[in-house]
Amino acid sequence: MRKFALALIAAGLASLVSNAGLAGAPIEVVAAENFYADIAQQIGGPEVEVVSILNNPNQDPHDFEASPSTARQIADAELVVYSGADYDPWIASLLSASPSEARKVIVAADLVHRQSGDNPHIWYDPETMPQVAAALAAEFASRDPAHKADYEARLQSFQASLQPVLQKIAEMKQKHAGDAVAATEPVFGYMIDALGYEMRNQSFQTAVMNDTEPSASDFAAFQEDLKNRKVKVLIYNDQVTDDMTDRLKELALQSDIAIVGVTETLPAGMTYQSWMMDELTRLDKAMSGPGS
Repeated sequence: MRKFALALIAAGLASLVSNAGLAGAPIEVVAAENFYADIAQQIGGPEVEVVSILNNPNQDPHDFEASPSTARQIADAELVVYSGADYDPWIASLLSASPSEARKVIVAADLVHRQSGDNPHIWYDPETMPQVAAALAAEFASRDPAHKADYEARLQSFQASLQPVLQKIAEMKQKHAGDAVAATEPVFGYMIDALGYEMRNQSFQTAVMNDTEPSASDFAAFQEDLKNRKVKVLIYNDQVTDDMTDRLKELALQSDIAIVGVTETLPAGMTYQSWMMDELTRLDKAMSGPGS
């Protein structure tokens, strides 16, 4: 009887050790885009292990094709974060191919009520990342209650770290509200809305985003805006280019219109906060003119 009791105790201890090992393992997170991976790491800290799929600054994200290794990453993940609103439709297929009741999925577009047909570049909307960060903190705390206070503290730190960016937006809006800009694609559209600037040539941008040929009239109108200096700045998507956008860039240079490059992935060595601040600072300087 005593040997049986000892055997039960030993089995119980072994189970506790095993569960403790599992509890101590980092939460495995896969983010479709590297800026969501950055937020997940900032909120999760050492309690999470994060990988991102789209992180090549030289790749057009719209041309991405998932590989078998990407499928395995999705299949093994405990938490998947992606943008949604048709920006990364390939990930929905991978999730369907490896269903799991244990896996949680956070779709950024759902958090900010964006859907198919909307501008999908929602990470440039100042309202998006606070929502994503809060959702991540809640999910991490649910999976790992022992570190709930840590996740909540990191969330508060993250929200506080966004204040300089929001302040910069407010300052730029006060200085340049109503001024006109143009862009080769609506990647920066939500930020322009937050800044209160007039965005011209939007039908051209939508065509480029949807990988369709802009109409001759839209292209001609864009060229006239640049030739006649009807815009202060040309916002240029460095990751989505073709002969037509290159021509517009050349025209802007010939017309002494400032060009501000933006990207669809987080540049190496930057956080989401420093990325936003860098692009805003460069845009502010361009809007203010030479010598600013």
